[in-house]
Amino acid sequence: MLKSVEAQTMPPNSWLWSLISNCLNREDIKLLFQILQKLRIFRLANLRIHSNFNSHLCMRVSEACTRADALDYGLKALWKHNIYGLTPSIGSAHYLLSYAKEHNDDKLMVKIMRVLEKNSMPLQPGTADIVFSICHNTNKWDLISKYSARFLKAGVKLHQTAFDIWMEFAAKIGDVQSIWKIGKLRAKFVKRPTVSNGFSCAKGHLLEHNPETAAATIHILYENLPDLKKPQVIDELQKLISQWPQEVIRKQKKEDKQALIEALKRDIPDMVSSLLNLGLDVTMDLKELSKQEA
Repeated sequence: MLKSVEAQTMPPNSWLWSLISNCLNREDIKLLFQILQKLRIFRLANLRIHSNFNSHLCMRVSEACTRADALDYGLKALWKHNIYGLTPSIGSAHYLLSYAKEHNDDKLMVKIMRVLEKNSMPLQPGTADIVFSICHNTNKWDLISKYSARFLKAGVKLHQTAFDIWMEFAAKIGDVQSIWKIGKLRAKFVKRPTVSNGFSCAKGHLLEHNPETAAATIHILYENLPDLKKPQVIDELQKLISQWPQEVIRKQKKEDKQALIEALKRDIPDMVSSLLNLGLDVTMDLKELSKQEA
């Protein structure tokens, strides 16, 4: 390809696509970007083509960068005014964000989001799905708070998935005010309840020492779910009993932990009893709950 350009001849497009698909390491990506730069100059000087390559090519280049672990080059592909003739798109950014998600790399996510902001890249609901998931998986509540505000300010209509992740995170750290705030926002965009959403609300009621309301929330959720999804309620209920108390206690201040443990040891069994009274057959193992300590 380089020899072709030097001979003042545009190489076939198939060669470029083949090169992109065969990039496997950093040296391959380095060569690819060198060739892209020379092709852009050739197109401009010799063919008088002022437009960049189409956005689909940029997406494939971004994909190749993730495949070769060359994320610094991938970030270069997201700049609007680049020397490689690439046309960045949010789809290209999603390849990089998905890489960050796969590797639980919140620092890379921050870099990508910074580049998107500097280049005025329009955010999409799918962007929020990935970003929120990374924040949740890396326990970065400050980041999910920051980026949720940015998405909402940009007018992005968040998916049900994003709201579920966001509410679940709030319940995980025991932030009751955020649970209700997110739930109120969710109601504007999403009407259909989910198992995740329902249990986040139930946890909020437990944190407010309302086990009967928590039980009623779970019961209503169960009654309105299709039969195929009803077993998920039982699974989530067992997780609420065996896993969630430990998670939420860990996030509390030292002086607040013991009071919360005592409240949960009292309120969760009361919630289970209320569920049984409501006719829901939930025989739960409460052993893990009794082992909770500050």
